[in-house]
Amino acid sequence: MEINQATTALAALGQSTRLAIFRLLVEAGPAGRMAGEIAETLALPGATLSFHLKELSAAGLVQGESQGRYICYRADFGAMNGLIEFLTRNCCGGQPEQCAPANCDPQAGSCASPKQAQA
Repeated sequence: MEINQATTALAALGQSTRLAIFRLLVEAGPAGRMAGEIAETLALPGATLSFHLKELSAAGLVQGESQGRYICYRADFGAMNGLIEFLTRNCCGGQPEQCAPANCDPQAGSCASPKQAQA
């Protein structure tokens, strides 16, 4: 992923409704969710959902597939992983081991700095 693609993806995710939609689709996995399910789960009017899905699609973060009269939306995991890779490409000044999740305690919702973790 290049900077222009990353900027577009981050701008799309920088809006709370679109971020909620994307997170819902990531949670759904490869099966995705039907547009109506997304609207119902997030209590969004159809036109609002359609607008946000269009923005996420234009950013390359979701894909829609027609299934009869309905559309099933899925997160594009390749694009998501590409964005994560772009953001962490030069992590920690060339010492990516310092960014490892091993320093994190998901239960506590916190991460220790590498120096704190070694102490």
